[in-house]
Amino acid sequence: MLLRSEEQGGTIDAATLREQLRHVYWIGGGSCAGKSTIARRIADQHGLHLYATDDVMAEHSRRSKPADCPLLHEFIAMDINDRWVNRSPTTMLDTFHWFRGEGFNMIIEDLLRIPTNHRVIVEGFRILPHLVKPILSTTDHAVWLLPSPEFRQATIERRGGWTSGFLAKTSNPERALQNLLERDRMFTDRLRKEVEGLELRAIPASAAMAEDDSVDVVTTIFGL
Repeated sequence: MLLRSEEQGGTIDAATLREQLRHVYWIGGGSCAGKSTIARRIADQHGLHLYATDDVMAEHSRRSKPADCPLLHEFIAMDINDRWVNRSPTTMLDTFHWFRGEGFNMIIEDLLRIPTNHRVIVEGFRILPHLVKPILSTTDHAVWLLPSPEFRQATIERRGGWTSGFLAKTSNPERALQNLLERDRMFTDRLRKEVEGLELRAIPASAAMAEDDSVDVVTTIFGL
């Protein structure tokens, strides 16, 4: 893995990144798996700097260039129905820019700006196993939360549903929601296979595991 860095005047190889990011802990996973909640609690309990990748998506979109992030710019150019209603969940999955790793280099650039004397916890669905593994100093610094469909549905309902948000602006909110749910189910399945194939850490997120227990398991894996 090579990171192009204009700030550092060239590229940075994986070995260098492993050394520069050895203070970083990673929490990836499917949507509605509890990543943000668990990361925030661990950061608060152990004094880590929290970097939420969802919070910087808009900024990364502005920083991106079509040559580096073609799928992102195709997505930006679509109207809302083409994004969520008119395409199949499979097409949505295969062409969703963040799922394909576009913009991951900007996450790394942001992390390299944080002083190394601050331990950092990074969370979000953009944390893809095949991109993270080459820059891990130890596999105990990364974990992926994999929600069951039932757990995701319960989380969505607890948050008040998604059709009241941006999906409500589509011509068919119910279809848009079903497309999104199916896309994210397939994404979680893809993550599960990738994590297993790369021999990384995964935690099933289900109603059977309380939030406190999930926090304890991740904290133990991280050795905090």
